[in-house]
Amino acid sequence: MKIVILDGYTVSRDDLNWGALTEFGELGFFPRSRPDEILSHIGDAGAVLTSKCVIDRSVMDACPNLRYIGVIATGYNNIDIGCAQEKGIAVTNIPAYSTASVAQFTFALLLEIANSVGRHSEAVKGGVWARCPDFCFTLTEQMELAGKTMGIIGYGSIGRQVAQIACAVGMRVVVYTSHPPKSETAMPDHGKGFSGNGDLAPISFVSLETLISSADIISLHCRMTEENKGLINRETIAHMKDGVIILNTARGPLIDEFDLAVALRTGKVRAAGIDVLAEEPPERNNLLISMDNCIVTPHNAWITRESRSRLIDIQYLNLEAFLNGDQLNRIV
Repeated sequence: MKIVILDGYTVSRDDLNWGALTEFGELGFFPRSRPDEILSHIGDAGAVLTSKCVIDRSVMDACPNLRYIGVIATGYNNIDIGCAQEKGIAVTNIPAYSTASVAQFTFALLLEIANSVGRHSEAVKGGVWARCPDFCFTLTEQMELAGKTMGIIGYGSIGRQVAQIACAVGMRVVVYTSHPPKSETAMPDHGKGFSGNGDLAPISFVSLETLISSADIISLHCRMTEENKGLINRETIAHMKDGVIILNTARGPLIDEFDLAVALRTGKVRAAGIDVLAEEPPERNNLLISMDNCIVTPHNAWITRESRSRLIDIQYLNLEAFLNGDQLNRIV
């Protein structure tokens, strides 16, 4: 089978490779594919791997040899699933490969907001401490996370991992999910999460309205759907606590960026940590990028070497299963 990777560079970069896939056939690798290059890059391939390239009906119609589409990511909204099913083309994705990395990055954003470690280090290197009349100084208000309420929207593998970390540092955790467990509370799956008085801190499942109004920090870990689009907007922000912190390592369109920018400017939202934007790469004049109280990183929460290596390994297993007639991580 001829296998083509349309946009493999963001995964393999300069430290990993896709060579193991040659076991299954001829491998064509493209670091990137513009929309007008997709058809020529696929050619007569039977299997196509892509992260963000759009594979719609027009592409499938023009590539009659196509039998398998491997999405080298978790989200697959760039694939016309209905058309693939109609044509009998198998589609797989890569679930849960980046859980540890994204959860870790979520707290990297939160800790930078809470303590401004990078800003203080740069100030020290710039001579501010050397000129200080006191033995210490601070440029920003420092915040202790213990005792704060972390609201997590979405409770898949990443949401669960974030909840465990939050419990471990002494935060109260409330969760909104469309598929809550039978019990209204749950204990952290791993480690020991403690409340302020030293007791084990349970995770509470609440309505979206309760979470929005009660959380000191709101972290998004839900899927991007039409129903979720613009979930964080002027109306929902109005019901949040004054000085709330918003984190998004899920999908950019979950937030109405204009409404968030207004709330950041007025102080209703104290700060935001954003790893994803509605348009990627963004326009240079994106409102959030220019705001001092908004950290924006370039969709790289998932991009640790360990995470990317897992992704490549899982894609190997997905393709192997397909060729053996099995269904591993199949969407259709």
